[in-house]
Amino acid sequence: MGGMAMMISGPAVDARAPRTRRSPAALPWLHSLGPARLGAPGEGRLAGRRCAAARRGAATCAAAAAATAAAQVEELNKQLGIPGFVEVKEGLGGLPTVVLQHACGASAEVTLFGACITSFKQANGSEVLYMRPDAVFDKSKPISGGIPHCFPQFGPGKMQQHGFARNVDWAIAATSADPQPDDRDPEVQLVLTESDYSLKMWPHKFQVAYSVALHGETLRTDLRVVNTDDKAWDFTAALHSYIEVLDVEKAGVRGLQGLDYLDKGLDYLDRVPDPKNPAKKKEQREVVTFNGPTDSVYLKAKDYVQLDVGTGAGVSITSNKWSDVVVWSPWDAMPDFFRSFVCVESAQFGAPVVLQPGEHWRAQMEMVVVDL
Repeated sequence: MGGMAMMISGPAVDARAPRTRRSPAALPWLHSLGPARLGAPGEGRLAGRRCAAARRGAATCAAAAAATAAAQVEELNKQLGIPGFVEVKEGLGGLPTVVLQHACGASAEVTLFGACITSFKQANGSEVLYMRPDAVFDKSKPISGGIPHCFPQFGPGKMQQHGFARNVDWAIAATSADPQPDDRDPEVQLVLTESDYSLKMWPHKFQVAYSVALHGETLRTDLRVVNTDDKAWDFTAALHSYIEVLDVEKAGVRGLQGLDYLDKGLDYLDRVPDPKNPAKKKEQREVVTFNGPTDSVYLKAKDYVQLDVGTGAGVSITSNKWSDVVVWSPWDAMPDFFRSFVCVESAQFGAPVVLQPGEHWRAQMEMVVVDL
């Protein structure tokens, strides 16, 4: 996908809200990659403390841990919050969460655990994303809903499903709220680096920066991956976007006609194909609709697709440098709620990215609700 340039920058703002607030430490490479003005702390995970009073009982330990977490969130908000635009608070399940609030009324929420966008609301308060009812927020598993990360692996493979980035804490690098051109665009930049946990399953050194911003009622993301190792490595990735629909059978995706795709869904005999060798097909339909399990990877996709959510509105997704689009519906594998969402994902899967030492890769995505 190509052809779209996203600008997440702007002129100076007044003294009431600093244009940019950064964590005390910095990773210099983040300042050299382009106009998104990313900074980063030296730590890749939110610091956590063990409960010294564990032997006094699980309840006491849990209470102490909750108090510690609350204090950490409060401190992060003092350092990096921008009143009226960016707030760090306890979100779903008490997870540290960054809330972006645009002057127009649109909002977005991003958890530090997994750097998952758990909410994106229009100015009228309508939710765009979908959170599965079976989602848990205790860090025992990745968050099932919103926009989770898949890095450094999309799908099954040599490590856990969809990689580890969605299953670890990221750190806040910086926050900002710059006029664009008249209203301030709230933005947060998160960072992730290798850890003992990641090195056990993927023995490579890396740094990832992820920016989430609101430009009016448009959600913007900017993902950067840097090879900080002394040897080359490759990766695949995706933004696993869950989008709420009125009914899956009323939904449809435009912008995929004529593309080759890997069909990983059930065949006409309900047989599960070999996931390592999915059938390659060409999309003939102008509108891709749903009448059964769907798991399709559209290769070398266009930079614009649109999901009709069945209400007279659509969700438009514009991408830059994400090479592929994934369309997924679990159908009756999730019988209680499959009708309420469709995943339309910006992905890098068909051709893994290879980075030499010091090289970086960058991809961007915009999501906005439009009238049909």
